[in-house]
Amino acid sequence: MTDSIQAPRLFCFGLGYSAQTLARRLLAQGWRIAGTVRSDEKAQALAQTGIQAFVFDEYQGLSAQAIDWLCGADAMLSSVPGNDRGDVALEAVRALLADRPQALAGLNWAGYLSTTVVYGDWQGAKVDESCETKATTERGLRRLAFEQAWSALGLPLHIFRLAGIYGPGRSALASLKSGKARRLDKPGQVFSRIHVEDIAGVVAASLARPVAKAGQVEIYNVCDSFSCPPGEVIEYAAQLMGVEPPPLIPFEEADLSPMARSFYADNKRVDSSKLARELGYTLSFPTYREGLDHEWQALQAQQTS
Repeated sequence: MTDSIQAPRLFCFGLGYSAQTLARRLLAQGWRIAGTVRSDEKAQALAQTGIQAFVFDEYQGLSAQAIDWLCGADAMLSSVPGNDRGDVALEAVRALLADRPQALAGLNWAGYLSTTVVYGDWQGAKVDESCETKATTERGLRRLAFEQAWSALGLPLHIFRLAGIYGPGRSALASLKSGKARRLDKPGQVFSRIHVEDIAGVVAASLARPVAKAGQVEIYNVCDSFSCPPGEVIEYAAQLMGVEPPPLIPFEEADLSPMARSFYADNKRVDSSKLARELGYTLSFPTYREGLDHEWQALQAQQTS
């Protein structure tokens, strides 16, 4: 393992589901990891894994210790989604640079976890990174605005547009087990998705092969290679579990929250071939089948151990 004094350092705003998966991978490679969480309990739990976490939310700024760590980092990632009140990570970095313009001059890589919702509705057509972003939903417009604001900071920025995230504890298997799974029928509707381990793999590959220089932006779609109707994933998960899938419900009759309904406003097939072409990254889970097979095998192993 690399000597800790010389180990590369990553600061991550928002040590959540995806960022912690990345952190575990990088720790095994000799990286030092620090970042932000929203409670002392989470900070203490992460400390046990070798991650230094600082409590940070929209009501308090970064501590002096967090700023010192960030200013000494080689790389910075934000996985903070933001909300209708703004993006607290963005505002913290913007304030730091306004006060100390050269504070992050040592960064050779910055990343932002965004979402494919910024592309808007393409009526089932394929989209890649060169396509127009024509979001119309509130969520999509907000994320696009955050992308643009991060891009204006002058960092060596790599934007990762993620499809629907699944993985341990967050998959069709979990929703079936909890009784929350639903199969909605909206003819022609397809979604893309990505396993959380592949998110970690893609970001790690980008860290190893930075493309953007200071003031530049590089964008990657992060999704598997098989867009399909969401009900198909539920059916496959039910088959693995040996249970009956929930009944098919016409979309118009479904009782959905405004947020859930907004996911169905856009219909597109997302192309992520740039990952292999420019990062040399091959997805571990190229379709939902491999991903759910992996999750099912892990669950079975847990039950027999």
